[in-house]
Amino acid sequence: MSVSYWQSLDAIRLWREDAEHRLAQAGGRSHWYRQYRLRVCRVERGVEFEREG
Repeated sequence: MSVSYWQSLDAIRLWREDAEHRLAQAGGRSHWYRQYRLRVCRVERGVEFEREG
């Protein structure tokens, strides 16, 4: 699983349209992935924890 965080829907669109990214997508579809799912979600709340030491 992979998670990416973006500042806006426009930022996602620009990445999707990037020529180098599109080449990587094509390579992934033909060589690496049999299937995948993409979900665009909005983070409504975030919680973090870090143990000391």
